[in-house]
Amino acid sequence: APWQALDGAPLAELSGDQDFQLFLHKNLEFTRKIKGDVDVLQHAVCETFQLCKEEELLLVRQDLGIPQAPLEQCHRRTFQTEACFSQIRDGLRTYQGSLAAVLKLLPGHTGLVETLQLDAANLSSNIQQQMEDLGLATVTYPTEGPGPLPTFSSDFQHQVGGFFILANFQRFLETAYRALRHLARL
Repeated sequence: APWQALDGAPLAELSGDQDFQLFLHKNLEFTRKIKGDVDVLQHAVCETFQLCKEEELLLVRQDLGIPQAPLEQCHRRTFQTEACFSQIRDGLRTYQGSLAAVLKLLPGHTGLVETLQLDAANLSSNIQQQMEDLGLATVTYPTEGPGPLPTFSSDFQHQVGGFFILANFQRFLETAYRALRHLARL
């Protein structure tokens, strides 16, 4: 059948699908909201611990082993919706767990961190549901780096670790946002 050849196509045939477009627009807004919440927490880390500039902390970062969730499938010239969605979904799950370190670091922002964890879980679920609705193959990529939270041997390492979890999450969300916007424009 001729439609079988479209399995790896970037889903341009869905560009007119109103449900898919609605999904994209809702989740673009949701991603923007999550990015804003991460930004608030980044400012809290900056204000509370005077940890504001990534370049000043690079040496400590090397020792901590804070993983960056991969999104290379959302960058490539051979962009494939299934692979990109799978990486966004998996990355959101990673950051949802990593935020536990931030929760311990910023007890005065517990409500926001918990909301962020819930939002990351909901966005991941939205993407999973959309993949199922579209009949896309769900691919699970192995996570790079350790799965559990890194262990911090000092308060300072914990503070720097929280800083980098938020910085990595912010970069991840920016890439995810660009990928969703790209699909909305097809």
